[in-house]
Amino acid sequence: MLACDFLTVETLGLHTVYILFFIELGTRRVHCAGCTAHPDRAWVTQQARQLTWVLHDRPPDGRPMRFLIHDRDSKFTRSFDRIFLSEGMEIVLTPYRAPKANALAEH
Repeated sequence: MLACDFLTVETLGLHTVYILFFIELGTRRVHCAGCTAHPDRAWVTQQARQLTWVLHDRPPDGRPMRFLIHDRDSKFTRSFDRIFLSEGMEIVLTPYRAPKANALAEH
């Protein structure tokens, strides 16, 4: 299983930077996908593509990723989900207002 979310950081210049990260729930390995001040559909989709390349290059342990968990943030678009669906993963959306449903990524 793979979970993802955004975290925000306020810079010294009082700008908000969004960091997209993924965490492998079985190993708790974290993948920092990238950071930007404006995470639009194209940027988020490209980060998904790049992560799938990283996942293909990792040592085979016999267990491919089967699920991606994320919340209902509007930054996670259909094009983002399609990248993972094309890799054979199932998308699991967390319920509304349920931060504990994706506890490792939300914490």
